[in-house]
Formats: sequence, structure tokens, C-alpha cells
Amino acid sequence: MKYVFLIVLFILSGVDSFSQKENSLLRQGNRKFESGNFKEAEKDYRKALELNKESEKGRFNLGTAVYKNNNYEEATKIYNNLAEKKSDRNVQSKVLHNLGNSYLQSKEYKKSIQAYKDALMNNPKNLDTKYNLEYAKMMLKKQQQQQQQNQEDKDKKEDKKDQKDQKDQKDQNQKNDQQQQPQDQRKISKNDAERMLEALKNDEKKTLQKVKKQKAKVQVTGIEKDW
Repeated sequence: MKYVFLIVLFILSGVDSFSQKENSLLRQGNRKFESGNFKEAEKDYRKALELNKESEKGRFNLGTAVYKNNNYEEATKIYNNLAEKKSDRNVQSKVLHNLGNSYLQSKEYKKSIQAYKDALMNNPKNLDTKYNLEYAKMMLKKQQQQQQQNQEDKDKKEDKKDQKDQKDQKDQNQKNDQQQQPQDQRKISKNDAERMLEALKNDEKKTLQKVKKQKAKVQVTGIEKDW
């Protein structure tokens, strides 16, 4: 990504002392900005704006300083406000270029692309803006692909969870069915079945023997005397 623009202030002769102080702060901020001291430059620009809140140059340079200080949200607000002003096409192009950069850093690629396109409407020959526009398009495509991949991964994860829940429910239902079955319906081994059958035969044999004994006893006690 290439460049943000900084408007350098030139002092005109004949300005009053109030304007001189404002311009002095802007010049001082510009020097600090150019030396890479963006935090101190931001302070000077803010002081200059306290003297003249309507200064477009002061606001523009403040936006550039806060951008360099990684405060992209405030930079976006500043450049959006400046974009609403009817500046000349060259300045408007720079404002929109910097607005595109601010959106780009915030990963708002669609807005960034639109800002660059608007900048090129004001200055079609700006190669830096053209470069940044193509870069923003590339980043938007990557973002959309990543979002799609994330959605697919999420769907797969939810499908696996649903399958696991269904299996767990099926296993629980089978367990409940087994617990509700009568004892004599549960599976038994062949040996257990043979032992149970043998036990039943033995019980039946004992019962028959007992019945025979009872019959014999009745017959004995039931004999009538001769008359």
C-alpha cells in the first residue's frame, strides 16, 4: 500500500497574529510529521485546530497524523467529513485516497474500494490510488474466501455435532428399551438354558413322585372293612 498525503502549509504575508500562531503550529506539526514524530505532530495539529476549527488544512493534517498513529477509526471520521466539503479536485482526490487507506487498514475493503474509485474520479492519473485500488480488491477477495471457508467449517462442525447427538440419543433409547424388558426376555447363554431346562425336568419328576405317594396313601387309608 502506497503513501498517505500531507498538505504542507505555506504562510502568506500579511496574516494577522492569530493566524500566524495557527500557521506556526501547523508548520511545527509538519516538521515533526516529516521527521516521523507523529504523536507530537498530532498534538500540534490539535492545538492549531483549537484556534481555527474550520481549517481544512489543519483537519487534513490531523487525519494524516492519527492515521500514522494507527487510529484508523478517527482518521476515517476526519476524512469522511472533509470529503463532504466541496474542495478542488486535487485536494478532494487526496482526501478520498487517505479515506481509502483508513478503510483498508480497518479491513473494510468494500468501502476502501469505493473511496479509491471516487479518488480516481477526481484524479484519474494518480498511480498510487490505482495501485491501492487493486490491492484492496485482492484483499476483499481473500476476505470473502476466508469467510466462505469459515462458514463451511462451521457447517461441518454442526453436522458432526448433530450426528453425534443422534447417535447418543439412539444409544440411550436402546439402553432404556433394555432396562424396560422383563427379566425372562433377556438373552441367556446356551448352558444357562440347558441348566434351567434340566432343573424344570427335575422339579417335574419330584412333583410326579410326590403325587404318586399321595395317591398311594389315600388308597391305603380308604380301604373299607368287610361286613
